[in-house]
Amino acid sequence: MVKRGPIIIATTLAGLVGVLSFRSTPIQVKISLPATTTTSVPSRPTTTTQVPRRPTTTVPPTTTVPVVPSTQTVTGQLIDYSFGTLSVKVVAKSKKITSITIASLNDGGNPQSQYIDNYALPILINEAKNAQSANIATVSGASYTSAGFVASLQNALTQLGI
Repeated sequence: MVKRGPIIIATTLAGLVGVLSFRSTPIQVKISLPATTTTSVPSRPTTTTQVPRRPTTTVPPTTTVPVVPSTQTVTGQLIDYSFGTLSVKVVAKSKKITSITIASLNDGGNPQSQYIDNYALPILINEAKNAQSANIATVSGASYTSAGFVASLQNALTQLGI
């Protein structure tokens, strides 16, 4: 035990110095969203005109045709997420997300980026469908991919009015 003591203390101190000197750098994601513009329409002056009354007539009831909610498909903005670009395609019916797919993905052929994207994107898609919004948790180890996915998804949902 006496012979091992100095070795244990030295390796513990070396490990402690390594941990305390570790410096991480924050991620930087380039996201460019289109500028929004607001236009106002001038209001018209209102005028009141009295119309002579006519005798009332009975109108037969009309049949109503049910309005079938339309399905909308939108592709989100192409986002540069530092290791490539991606965009999502969202299908919604009655303001409810029915499908999310990857419309475009270019990771430059980097095997590590492909591995991370193949792992993270199905998780992100499932989270977004369950949340019915872009307010989802990121995937650990895929911060850049997660940020790019969320930005493109939010752009698509904004286009859909969700």
